[in-house]
Amino acid sequence: MAIRHKVSKYLNNHAETSETHWDPALQSKYYKTTKDKALAALESLFNSSQKYEINSISKEHGEISLHVKKGKKAFVVITVIMVRPYQTAIDFSVTTETLIPIDLGYSTKLIQQLYQQVNKELPLIDKK
Repeated sequence: MAIRHKVSKYLNNHAETSETHWDPALQSKYYKTTKDKALAALESLFNSSQKYEINSISKEHGEISLHVKKGKKAFVVITVIMVRPYQTAIDFSVTTETLIPIDLGYSTKLIQQLYQQVNKELPLIDKK
């Protein structure tokens, strides 16, 4: 079963994070902040980047959608959920725009890069 998961990561054009994902790199990350502060930090981060273009922001639903416009094109949905006071989960869903539904792991790599950027902006809670 584990081999099938590892292979499917490369033979797909979509990746998303979840709390119990089999791949530790795709497990939800938690930050010591509120939902509103996290959304504001993410909006600022992506507005100041030339690589991304924000498509829409729904503060009520805690979602931001954006396009990757430099390099491989992709569509990203970011979900921000405050699970308890000052513990906010941020999850990503990335779909790479390809002619065939294979991106050779690009969507997973992009999620890892996005988390690295967010980790510089918000205080990460170590869930170990």
